[in-house]
Amino acid sequence: MAGTTTPFIVRKNDGPGNLAALRKATRQWSEVDNGFSRLSRRLATSLSLETLIAIFAEELAALVPYQQLTYRHQIGKSDFVFSTGLGGAHRCDYRLTLEGVNYGGLTLSRKSRFTEEELAGIEQALAIAICPIRNACQYASVHQAALTDFLTQLPNKRALDEAMERECSLGERHGDSCSLILCDLDHFKRVNDSYGHIIGDHILKATALELAKATRNSDSVYRFGGEEFAIILPHTSEAEARTVADRIREFIASIEVRCSGRDVQTTASAGIAMRQPGETPEQWLARADEALYRAKAQGRNCTRMADSIPNQKAQRPC
Repeated sequence: MAGTTTPFIVRKNDGPGNLAALRKATRQWSEVDNGFSRLSRRLATSLSLETLIAIFAEELAALVPYQQLTYRHQIGKSDFVFSTGLGGAHRCDYRLTLEGVNYGGLTLSRKSRFTEEELAGIEQALAIAICPIRNACQYASVHQAALTDFLTQLPNKRALDEAMERECSLGERHGDSCSLILCDLDHFKRVNDSYGHIIGDHILKATALELAKATRNSDSVYRFGGEEFAIILPHTSEAEARTVADRIREFIASIEVRCSGRDVQTTASAGIAMRQPGETPEQWLARADEALYRAKAQGRNCTRMADSIPNQKAQRPC
């Protein structure tokens, strides 16, 4: 059995004088109420980029009056924008960098010109904020990577689960309509077996591109798993969702990947479920899944709508 070693830490100069100094420093840190100290304390409370910029905007306003603050940054493929207030004729712009890495841009504006003393104060506040902002940007980047499919660069199943939870919550609160399309490539195993996984991967990446072309900016596309994709369409009727699903199938059927002198093509089947009042994400997904497998069982390369009430007897075809 392997042994373990516990390091022995030698403490030096930890007498009463040092403890008193520590208590004094702690008390001063927690009690000092100037704007910079308060900003530093508050920025240490969160890793949410939105929360941190909101804290910065609030605390900076107490130090330097402004009429509009805007922060912009691109994290992965997503644009993050935070803006508060209405602008004025005079503005100052800052590019936030640390160790050569960009962490976004900040713009302040108001009707009157910023004084040199105010600009110095803004820069001091940014010097306090840059490390927390850097940490929040890195955290957001890691979180985004965890929600992204590596091959297609689409949001993955975990991201889909979060989005469906959100749509169900919004639907219950506001009564908005929302549809879910599950789309599966037909006989995709045959493609991999006949032409290899490299060709299969090319088709999956091409499918992701065609899905982006076939949907609206307000729609969101996910790689559900394997050769299966999911599309959430907010504020759509059943007829509109069917139109989108059929357009998706048409676009996928147009994909051609050249292999050994042949054009490899595929088709897709689609199942659609409109979210029902009181329905959980799991129930909503199950109805779309049942509709998809009816499409596959009834000949593939077609679209089927889910029943309003889940069909408990429906089973996936082999």
